[in-house]
Amino acid sequence: MRKKTYYTYIMTNSSKTLYIGVTNNIRERVLEHKAGKTKGFTEKYKLKKLVYYEEFDNIYDAIAREKQLKNWHRQWKIDLIEKMNPGWDDLSNNLPD
Repeated sequence: MRKKTYYTYIMTNSSKTLYIGVTNNIRERVLEHKAGKTKGFTEKYKLKKLVYYEEFDNIYDAIAREKQLKNWHRQWKIDLIEKMNPGWDDLSNNLPD
């Protein structure tokens, strides 16, 4: 049996508006964002570009990280993204299986 993986992720748009979320299926979740199926904030700001993610072995750690990142200052989030992804490239084409 394959172990479950959970993700904390950051989506953005051309204006670099940031959205932080958590999921157990990063591929499907990103496709939902790109298709505009995620209502509310992500739909309003057209957050369709995955610029950051982290993997976790349990949902509690992923949720804790999501909450932590949501409480960070904007510049800290930008620094985190730029450390992993300096060009703010869309990472959705190179996701783990």
